[in-house]
Amino acid sequence: MAERLSTLDASFLYLEDDGVPIHVAGVLVLEPVEGGLDTLAELVEARLPLVPRYRQRIVPVPGHLANPVWADDPDFDVAYHVRRSAVPRPGTEAQLLDLVSRVTSRPLDRGRPLWEVYLVEGLSGGRVAVVTKTHPALVDGLGAVDIAQVLLDPSPDAPVPSADDWAPRRVPGPVELVRDALGDYVQRPTAVLETARSAVGDLRSTAARVRGVAGGLVRAARSAVVPAPHGPLARTLGNQRRVAVARADLEDLKVIRNAHGGTINDVLLTVLSGALRDWLLSRGEPVLGSTAVRALVPVSVQGEEQDAPGSSVAAYLVDLPVGEPNPWVRLARLSYAMRGVTGSGRSVRADTLVALTGFAPPTLHALGARAARGLSRRMFNLVVTNVPGPQVPLYAAGSRMLEVFPVVPLVGGQGLAVGMTSYDGHVYVGLNADRDGVGDVDVLADLVEQEVGALADSVR
Repeated sequence: MAERLSTLDASFLYLEDDGVPIHVAGVLVLEPVEGGLDTLAELVEARLPLVPRYRQRIVPVPGHLANPVWADDPDFDVAYHVRRSAVPRPGTEAQLLDLVSRVTSRPLDRGRPLWEVYLVEGLSGGRVAVVTKTHPALVDGLGAVDIAQVLLDPSPDAPVPSADDWAPRRVPGPVELVRDALGDYVQRPTAVLETARSAVGDLRSTAARVRGVAGGLVRAARSAVVPAPHGPLARTLGNQRRVAVARADLEDLKVIRNAHGGTINDVLLTVLSGALRDWLLSRGEPVLGSTAVRALVPVSVQGEEQDAPGSSVAAYLVDLPVGEPNPWVRLARLSYAMRGVTGSGRSVRADTLVALTGFAPPTLHALGARAARGLSRRMFNLVVTNVPGPQVPLYAAGSRMLEVFPVVPLVGGQGLAVGMTSYDGHVYVGLNADRDGVGDVDVLADLVEQEVGALADSVR
């Protein structure tokens, strides 16, 4: 019997509006690669056995009698999924981000495995970029990792295995699909109700299936009683995206934390709050002392089984105090708001998570996006994911990864999503915005960098 999509995964498909994709993307910038893009393409193909889901497509059940199933794609063509591209001279970051924005705006083909990799050459200094797109339905836990996670090695001389001789299994036919669906109903009568809920797209009925969301809602109940504050971030989405990036030195963030307390995550939320404050003011938006921007902050937590830390993601609602002009008061308020997360005993320390999972940011950003889709769009203004990565260099095809930027998908009703990843002494921030409503997202990215510099200088 073919593996059936969970109700939550099926809901991602039902609720993905036409022209408004929810895939998670990432940008890896590498040193010059010996052998060029061909070497990287061979690496992707060789690592596919580590992510078997990436050679499977979704097969619907006739009459929508049950959730779709996963099946090997008999027409799988790695050349379709691994695409070569280039930016024109001089190969600036702005040109790369323009390409990433256009790639991010295009939905994935439902008739094929739900992922794509773009290999980009032409960057200044001979650097190359790897841009990944993965549908959240492919990543339902740390056991189903993102393709970017398996491309990286801790050593530049890690061997690249030869591509395997993969043979697809037979795709189940309509009669078999209907028979299996009816068999599921006999064995599990509640499947009828779950499928009906999925068919009408009621994602809220499946929100509790994102492990930890329910607990996060209880903790955030006081904030969730009223809708999220209205503003330029709360809008109907257009079809196009604009991606911007920012960088911070991890040592600067540690200096701020050591001087005023909290965690690195608290400091990053404080930085983002200050940047959002200045950005709103630059747009002529009213900013009062009580002005806040409500963020959904996914946090990796201890699973139900004590031997599976980090396998779950809890969603917490946090009001970013953008109306507070004093950055240290903002930090104190955010530290207090997040203290309940770390004090619960369920959250997983950054160093523990890295030790357990290696380079897991792509997977955990995808899990964060899943948590965001499980909540009502009226409850928050933006999603902020922050995933720790290793503080040592990683390599792809023998070339060192210089930078890595997450691109978290937008949720209906929100114009901005922010992803943060720490790696090799730096924090890399990816900002994904609705091009029509938040077209000046590059201004916000610049303000993030300025805020980090100003806070670190004030402490020193």
